[in-house]
Amino acid sequence: MATSQRRAKKKESGARYKKDRGKRKSELARPAAQTKIGEKTIRPLRVKGGNYKYRSIQSQDVLITAGKKAIKAKITGISKNAANRHFVRMGIITKGAIIETEKGKVRITNRPGQSGQIQGVIVKE
Repeated sequence: MATSQRRAKKKESGARYKKDRGKRKSELARPAAQTKIGEKTIRPLRVKGGNYKYRSIQSQDVLITAGKKAIKAKITGISKNAANRHFVRMGIITKGAIIETEKGKVRITNRPGQSGQIQGVIVKE
């Protein structure tokens, strides 16, 4: 059975919504990209309206923004991921993750599985 990104079947109070229609193709959920460290791999994905998303499957570089400058740095490892503590062990990069680079620790500010690249800002410790 396909997973959907439609609203829940139950209200916050626990009451059920009246079923008005079935699932739509535009509401289907896809598996997460789960971006990892490695040779750069980007997969284009056609979405609603004929547009494209670019899924970053693997990447080894990060664009660090500091004011109006953008610096490219190589990723050396992952130190913390607030989305899931197991993602650090598995090497998965998501928005909000703190990664180690040659320029220092960087917090990811974008969603690599949606935009095709990794962007971040330096973390002050």
